[in-house]
Amino acid sequence: MSVPVSALETQGLAKRFGGLVATNDVSFRLEKGARHALIGPNGAGKTTFINLLTGVLSPSAGRVLLGGEDITRLKPEARVRRGLVRTFQINQLFADLTPLETLALAVGERLGEGTVWHRPVGGNALAREVDEVAARFGLADVLDMRTDTLPYGKQRLLEIAVAFAWAPRVLLLDEPAAGVPAAERQDILDAIAALPADVAVLLIEHDMGLVFDFAQRISVLVEGALLTEGTPAEIAADRRVKAVYLGEAAHG
Repeated sequence: MSVPVSALETQGLAKRFGGLVATNDVSFRLEKGARHALIGPNGAGKTTFINLLTGVLSPSAGRVLLGGEDITRLKPEARVRRGLVRTFQINQLFADLTPLETLALAVGERLGEGTVWHRPVGGNALAREVDEVAARFGLADVLDMRTDTLPYGKQRLLEIAVAFAWAPRVLLLDEPAAGVPAAERQDILDAIAALPADVAVLLIEHDMGLVFDFAQRISVLVEGALLTEGTPAEIAADRRVKAVYLGEAAHG
């Protein structure tokens, strides 16, 4: 019986920098519609792994598959157009643009109208989609404010909204709540929880509260290799995870 095609898969993925092995033979599957988290201690290789998935780095060995298609040699922008989109630990937004302009640029580029986003909005598809994305992420009331004047929680929401505007099949969220004040974190959590069920989400996160609230499955990366994978309950009970990640001694 054939194995169903996953949303995203790696096969024997490895990255070496000289004698340093940053990613070591990682075979990983993200199922369609998954709510999956990737965790690991500092230096575990999470950033390198995400950069391999998104094409920022080329692997020393192995393959990356998106919906069954080999994308190992595709450039980052080609992966985005095929539906593999990410956010970053530190936002990559244009400080002097408004959320309206930022979202319109993203939607317009995807629709092939990247240079005419500023034309009068009279109910065209671009304007309607911008309004829908803004409403989904709680940005409708700040659309005309400069991005650098927004509360940091709103900036993080805008970055997720921009990624969503590319109509991803797979969305990689790299520490989406990092640096967000406690009073604004719930908006981030709500936005992530409300992402459409047909979008596979991989959350890279240090906040265990967020991970266990969000994820249906969790993978643990240690020293560039996958240590284990399982449900939140299985990961919470795993002695090896406690030892290497939670700082608890593994003893009987």
